[in-house]
Amino acid sequence: MDLGSCYLGGNADAVEFCPHRPFRHVLAAATYTLQEQERDRAGTISIFSVDAASEDASRRLQLLHTVETAGIFDMKWSPKSPLLAQADAHGRLALRRLEQEDGSDTDIVFNDVSAEDISSSMCLYVDWNQTAESLSVGLSDGSLSVVSVREDRLEISEQWTAHQFEVWTCYFDRTRPHLLYSGSDDCCFSCWDLRESPPNIVFQNKKSHKMGVCCIAQNALEGNMLLTGSYDEFLRVWDMRFMAKPVNEKLINLGGGVWRMKYHPNIADVVLAACMHNGFAIVKVGSGDARIMETYCKHESLAYGADWQKSEQVEQNGNSSVVATCSFYDRLLRVWQPENLAEL
Repeated sequence: MDLGSCYLGGNADAVEFCPHRPFRHVLAAATYTLQEQERDRAGTISIFSVDAASEDASRRLQLLHTVETAGIFDMKWSPKSPLLAQADAHGRLALRRLEQEDGSDTDIVFNDVSAEDISSSMCLYVDWNQTAESLSVGLSDGSLSVVSVREDRLEISEQWTAHQFEVWTCYFDRTRPHLLYSGSDDCCFSCWDLRESPPNIVFQNKKSHKMGVCCIAQNALEGNMLLTGSYDEFLRVWDMRFMAKPVNEKLINLGGGVWRMKYHPNIADVVLAACMHNGFAIVKVGSGDARIMETYCKHESLAYGADWQKSEQVEQNGNSSVVATCSFYDRLLRVWQPENLAEL
């Protein structure tokens, strides 16, 4: 069921629901727009209030606040607080805190906390470790950075050449915090041991992905299950019990480049995927074969951003799950509810 939609001021490429109370109704949507005449990459972060239960259709998706910034490739909420990290085209990493000034939605704003120049290259991806003490950043020159967060200040602790081409994704292992995974346009899926300086390579898989590796996700309840998504249109499932040589257990073709993947916050084996040229898919990835449960093809451009809302309603009833998606060239944000989770 469609709940609402909004055209953004630029090319839409990332959406993230805040996971923290009292802001779980808050959705951040980011844009990246190449301004050819100015030779610049501009962007915005807009925050919305999402209320799927409202009987008033106009209140289901409401714009609250917009921040002008550099073009944003990626953003992530801290696992500990309503602090949003943005990776942008100017090579900067910035932190913004969500705050409520008088207890009403109309006064929810972003306040700048900190920013750091990471590189002369573009910052393409950002991920938090589980203690919220470090961030990893993938860069367009093939480098990886690990950035320490100290009393809201950002300090680069490690930076090294990890790949030949753009690092589209980097991901802290949720159960082994000294491990960092990365994926690149060079088709490599790699793992790094952060206890060494510079970080030591644990493994590097060069053969499985036929095109660039775009995204990585880990099952919250089964830490040895890791997913990768690639431009080659396949979602791959990895068994990480043998770290030196992980086993690719199964794969499924989603019909478009797998740009983003998000596990459902409450259903352990359900994944939301942004499939670039083939809309969005909800995939069941369990002990059996992976299968597509549902597709959403109401966007008319590159499917880039996707996320689940984490809310009390969802915790009580998985059928009330709410999804936000966005597409690039048509600058469209949509909020909707899947139809087929009732069978789980």
